[in-house]
Amino acid sequence: MKLDVRVESWPMRSPFRISGKEFTSAEIVVVEARDGAHRGRGEACGVYYTGDLPDRIVAQVEALKPALDALDRDSLQHLLPAGGARNAVDCALWELDAARAGKPVWQLAGLDAVRALPTVFTIGIDSVERMANQASGMTHARAIKVKLAGDHHDAARVRAVRAARPDAWLGIDANRGFDRAGFLALLPVLHEARVALIEQPFAIGREGDMAGIDRSIPVAADESVQQLADLSGLVGLFDIVNIKLDKCGGLTHALAMEREARRLGFRVMVGNMTGTSWSQAAGFVLGQRCDFIDLDGPTFLAGDRDPAVRYVDGMIHCIDAVWGLGTAA
Repeated sequence: MKLDVRVESWPMRSPFRISGKEFTSAEIVVVEARDGAHRGRGEACGVYYTGDLPDRIVAQVEALKPALDALDRDSLQHLLPAGGARNAVDCALWELDAARAGKPVWQLAGLDAVRALPTVFTIGIDSVERMANQASGMTHARAIKVKLAGDHHDAARVRAVRAARPDAWLGIDANRGFDRAGFLALLPVLHEARVALIEQPFAIGREGDMAGIDRSIPVAADESVQQLADLSGLVGLFDIVNIKLDKCGGLTHALAMEREARRLGFRVMVGNMTGTSWSQAAGFVLGQRCDFIDLDGPTFLAGDRDPAVRYVDGMIHCIDAVWGLGTAA
């Protein structure tokens, strides 16, 4: 088997802001695993807030090359830590195995079929007026997620988006931007606006601040849950866990996380760190087993793969040809 790795830069259609960060492009590490006539592909955006950036991802992938003769999805779990490198290689190996077996990845993952999934579409932090205008223009979206900054404009942002889209399912995502006092002050507005999900209010390490807070609006952990070992410490503090392949290190670990999250009583969300359709296609397999779907990454990019996932009437559609069948080397 051969393993090739490269970095691609995919510009955003426009700058995308979340709490504490602005993105103008997605720097994506692509891995191709080749074995005779078969090829598998995987990609990783990494996790910027843990320092999991392209240089580190590439170095970790390159370090695997002496062990390629014995490399498979199971051994990979012990050779690399959770993160982008393991994700890109794991996904490439899934697709390579699918090519060898002549079956799509979703069948190898034990699914009987796949279906289109309802996904959220995200509005980045901006002025109140611009966020409302964007919500009005998202006629394709049944579900909208609003990024919040943890500042004094957040209440107006939420109210304006709700007024623009009274019909939509609405979630908010603070990306660790709130303190406890600010969150408690905003909570009545979230109820007033019929917000259905709150994602990652507090900083990593401040999960205990959720204790005693009204969770009649379900609260999801994102940055606070990177991999399977993080789940047990969140019991009683969060209702939902957001599994992202870039965080946990690939589809193999993500499927195990979903099973353990269910055992612990959580509902499960699949998310993304942007990425092209290849990233969303792998997440789409996990999404078949999830309660909440956030797979809108390519909508922020100026371009995408061909073929690509499709977004129609609030749903993500992904045919096997996008990713998951394997291709000729």
